[in-house]
Amino acid sequence: MSREPGLSVRLKLTLSYAGFLMVAGAVLLGIVWAFLLRYVPDGPITGPGPFVPNRGDLIRAFAPAAVWALLFLLAFGLLGGWFLAGRMLAPLRRITEATRLAAGGSLSHRIELEGAEDEFRELADSFDAMLARLESHVAEQRRFAANASHELRTPLAITRTLLDVARKDPDRDVDELIERLRIVNTRAIGLTEALLLLSRADQRSFTCETVDLSLLAEEAAEALLPLAEARGTTLRTLGAVTPASGSPALLRQLVSNLVHNAIVHNLPADGIVDIVTSVQPDAAEIVVENTGEKLSPLLVSTLAEPFQRGSERIRTDDHAGVGLGLAIVRSIAQAHGGTLDLAARPDGGLRVTVRLPRPAE
Repeated sequence: MSREPGLSVRLKLTLSYAGFLMVAGAVLLGIVWAFLLRYVPDGPITGPGPFVPNRGDLIRAFAPAAVWALLFLLAFGLLGGWFLAGRMLAPLRRITEATRLAAGGSLSHRIELEGAEDEFRELADSFDAMLARLESHVAEQRRFAANASHELRTPLAITRTLLDVARKDPDRDVDELIERLRIVNTRAIGLTEALLLLSRADQRSFTCETVDLSLLAEEAAEALLPLAEARGTTLRTLGAVTPASGSPALLRQLVSNLVHNAIVHNLPADGIVDIVTSVQPDAAEIVVENTGEKLSPLLVSTLAEPFQRGSERIRTDDHAGVGLGLAIVRSIAQAHGGTLDLAARPDGGLRVTVRLPRPAE
């Protein structure tokens, strides 16, 4: 925003210091006048002995000294005020410089203001913390955008390849081509919807209500039962009423993603998925466990990252997902002030625990 040029804060503080000294000096002179000079007679004082000055004599002697004293206070106030204002505003200049660097795109710079805690250092520490969060968020968004563009480019490239092959081979089975195009298109649509949902969760644009996690778990199990039966997976739900505070739509997606992820990564077939909800002293908790292959701690630590999959063997499956299931779960949980915990089961498979805030009493 364009502004008219004005006085600097340092100059304003300097003038304030000097003005305060001038006022203090004038008040002091006024006190001297009120409590000393007014008791001296105004007329000539005569009598035997040495010369005794009257009020006029004292004023003529006192006035020039008072003027010089005020001028000294003015000069001292300006010089001292300029120096003190510079010392006091030095941290602010460093904060301003860091702000300009951040506005120019440099988020790696930190103020790191030394010294004991005061208002400026509290501001500098808060600004450093904000820069750290922004840098982490921007880096994550860039990485996510790069992964998203790569993942979106893949189904489009496959579609173009299938169409090119079909155009060069007029005898190609049309039904097979249509089915393969349908699968690729379904995955592209699923990826787009997942990206939109992830963006909505990150923006936290929702209204919190009281939601029963046990009911959401039953709904997810019922909706995904055909997929589980097709894979030979047994779904088991357990838990009493588990109230949580959040968006019904987002929490429904969170539970659905957990159950879906547990089903499609339940290898080999004939596995089991347990869905348990419970009320903890400080949170509402849902735990989803699935049997399957043994997972390394290094792999488990990356499963909540965007476009990470627990097993590459299921990439060609129509229900394999796009690698955003647990990433969406983590974003939804964090948007609600909750947590996501992943742990490999000793016998194989994964245990996913989500803790969400309970409704206010």
